[in-house]
Amino acid sequence: MTQIHRLTARAQAAAIRAGELSPVEVVEHYLDRVDRLGAVVGAFVTVTPDAARAAAAAAAEAVRAGGDLPPLHGVPTAIKDLNLTAGVRTTFGSLAYADFVPDVDDFVVARLRAAGTISLGKTNTPEFGLPCYTEPDVAPPARTPWDLDRSAGGSSGGAGAAVAAGLVPFAQGSDGGGSVRIPASACGLFGLKVSRGRVSNGPMRGDVTGLGWNGPLARDVRDAAALLDAMAGPMPGDPHWAPPPAEPFLRAADREPGRLRIGRYRTPPVGDVPLDPECLAAYEATSGLLAELGHDVEDVPPPYGPAALPAFRALWTVSALLTPVPPEAEGRLRPLTRLLREQGRRVSGAEFAMALGTLQAGARAAVTATAAYDAVLTPTLAQLPAPVGGLRDDADPQADFDAQVAFTPFTAVYNMTGQPAVSVPLYWTAAGLPVGVQLVGHPADEATLIALAAQLEAARPWAHRWPALG
Repeated sequence: MTQIHRLTARAQAAAIRAGELSPVEVVEHYLDRVDRLGAVVGAFVTVTPDAARAAAAAAAEAVRAGGDLPPLHGVPTAIKDLNLTAGVRTTFGSLAYADFVPDVDDFVVARLRAAGTISLGKTNTPEFGLPCYTEPDVAPPARTPWDLDRSAGGSSGGAGAAVAAGLVPFAQGSDGGGSVRIPASACGLFGLKVSRGRVSNGPMRGDVTGLGWNGPLARDVRDAAALLDAMAGPMPGDPHWAPPPAEPFLRAADREPGRLRIGRYRTPPVGDVPLDPECLAAYEATSGLLAELGHDVEDVPPPYGPAALPAFRALWTVSALLTPVPPEAEGRLRPLTRLLREQGRRVSGAEFAMALGTLQAGARAAVTATAAYDAVLTPTLAQLPAPVGGLRDDADPQADFDAQVAFTPFTAVYNMTGQPAVSVPLYWTAAGLPVGVQLVGHPADEATLIALAAQLEAARPWAHRWPALG
């Protein structure tokens, strides 16, 4: 049989269900890879082998007992270290929480467990998920397996590194300004930022800004769709509810999207920042492929503009305060985190409400402006994966933040609008670096994006590519 980690998550689930693979065998295979490669790519903050083995043994017994099994029964995954996991150290990427063990699960964690997945631990994330690189003080930097000198991105950098290195077949991430799409681009994966309200953020985390949502990272479109089916759905009391899909997301990946009208733009909405020629080449190559597949592709102006950045910055700095830190622990925070929290404290209630209103008004205009298009194409990032340490500037955290804005000018726009967006790994440089492109859909219409991405994957497959890590 093909090595276990070369199988899709769906194939692993089918083999477990058929008795061709044991959950114990699968979990041991991945734990061995985590032991050998996890620190190399900086994928995990905490590994939970004992809990994973116990869950695998229970899953194997359930297979022997027969009866109905959940759709992803026995398939390993991992949970981002921003998400509460009962009984498992959850650091939020911060020394201030280095020993924190919650006693509750986030709803998304419980949903993934109910779907049959087995967590191997907590994936690496920057402090409070704020930067677009993953270099916390509680774990080694997350590196893209395609070039270990370069960052896996952030804030779901550990999840991206884990999936790309074959340490888990798919993983949950979260995206408040690009944090699923950025590592997807840097690691050669398919990543999906869901619509606002598609996956519950409860029970503890509030949706104060409406920017951040959980979503899947996977090696192929169908695995991501299967993981999204497991994660999706509101919970009682959620302030945002996305309408339920007309069909399972996995089924959407098996249908033809039809002839679509696709807008495109390459001008960064945040202003005059450089666009790497390879990122431009990926955008143009995808435009050509979409046209070859019969879609109508035309230029559109970018939504929003540089004037939206101050409003986003106000929400982002306030969000840096939403993880409570005792005054005596503030000195353990990273310089960037301290800067953002200081700036957030200076935002008055009226200014916060005004910033939220400004972005909501801009979102209405942006969604209306592209309503005639089934999808919108942009680069995912403005630059190739950054060198580890290349964006971080502890001596000048404001320069750090500005460098991140220039690196990711296309992603946060769609956290503001609440639209679904995907990063698709269709292009690779001559040096073997992945370069993603972003496709954005109508509000609450992940299904069309999934169908379109599956069509692109069939035309230009990528999941056969593996980094030279073993």
